[in-house]
Amino acid sequence: MQFTDLGLSAELLRAIGEQGYTTPTPVQLQAIPHILAGRDLEALAQTGTGKTAAFVLPLLQRLTHPLSGQTGSPLQKVIHTAPRVLVLVPTRELAAQVTESVRIYGAHTGIRSLAVFGGVGINPQIQTMRRGIDILVATPGRLLDHLGQRTVDLSKVQTLVLDEADRMFDMGFIRDIRRIIERLPKIRQNLMFSATFAAEVRELAHTVLKNPALVEVARRNAPAELVSHAVIKVDKEQKRDLLLHLFEAHGWHQVLVFCRTKHGADALARKLEQSGVRTAALHGNKSQNARTRALADFKSGKLAALVATDIAARGLDIDSLPRVVNFELPNVPEDYIHRIGRTGRAGASGEALSLVSSEERVELRDIERLLKREIATSVVPGFEPQHNNSVPRAAAGRPPAHKPAQARTRSGTGDRSGAPRSPRPARSGAGGAKPASHHSGQRHH
Repeated sequence: MQFTDLGLSAELLRAIGEQGYTTPTPVQLQAIPHILAGRDLEALAQTGTGKTAAFVLPLLQRLTHPLSGQTGSPLQKVIHTAPRVLVLVPTRELAAQVTESVRIYGAHTGIRSLAVFGGVGINPQIQTMRRGIDILVATPGRLLDHLGQRTVDLSKVQTLVLDEADRMFDMGFIRDIRRIIERLPKIRQNLMFSATFAAEVRELAHTVLKNPALVEVARRNAPAELVSHAVIKVDKEQKRDLLLHLFEAHGWHQVLVFCRTKHGADALARKLEQSGVRTAALHGNKSQNARTRALADFKSGKLAALVATDIAARGLDIDSLPRVVNFELPNVPEDYIHRIGRTGRAGASGEALSLVSSEERVELRDIERLLKREIATSVVPGFEPQHNNSVPRAAAGRPPAHKPAQARTRSGTGDRSGAPRSPRPARSGAGGAKPASHHSGQRHH
């Protein structure tokens, strides 16, 4: 099925064609008809599946051609001072991505959008809203700031979108979300997108969604099928030197490295940069300009490494990212799924490599339990761990970083795992647009 078969207007099809897309992704194919019909929707979809366009396209259609099926009717010319669509997102980067998608796909519609988030001045946002907008993309904290100052009117909202609902729970936004929902019209369409359907997400869905259609394009808590998993055992104090060795020995480029803390990300970025690896850190304490510049330089290839915390990296849209390295394992195993979702996208293969010390054995076990399999482990000669007698000794020869299973393995699986996700050919679907130059955020990060 092509986009032309979904009942979208000529203006939207023109914008889709200008991006080189012809075939919708699975989540787009399933979600668009339900949203066009005005149904509530509960969708399980990770980033990289084209989920942003899955709700942006039909909502643009409903705003410009409110009568179902009249795809050839003239666009509305009425200036709306209050937004008719509200999209709540957890981070600055995701708000920028959604807003850019609206701009790209709504290029020929006259629809106006605005992203509001913390970390930047509130007055320009107020001025833009006074001029009138159709779609408001917001992080919960800054939206509550606007509500407190009475600078935003939510009384005309027809559709509420909760994007990456699971992450908003992780970041402590659930109380803010409920306060915002109380200010919305009781009769409205509700759309919820989440990478996982944890219990708290289910509870929110039951209270917000009314007889929703269910769209599921990946198994619950499942990583991308095209991502291979590997572990290198190493002592904690040797991790930095090992990571630098892997960059030097294998000529790595465009590697997204995850740390647990902002301080740790800064320290590791300095170590790599001082050793000749072009690196930047990405976390909530960075200024908006610094975050925008770091992401742009990483995507363009100017940086070989981007060292990020979980919160900063959520929602990043990076095409063809070959490798994610977990310098430190996350405390919550589901965050491992979110991290590795940056790679193995759009039909391309990717690698998730974790550097694991003896102190992280519990975290590794929890991740393996979530994956329902063991991850192949290896050691690198010269970096054999000394604090864990159960770790295999080094195998002869130096294992390539992209295939650590050549060293002695604990598990013979070393395989790709996770739920099937239909790989799409290059440019086959309207995936998430590239982030805009201004990014979104939330109050506390």
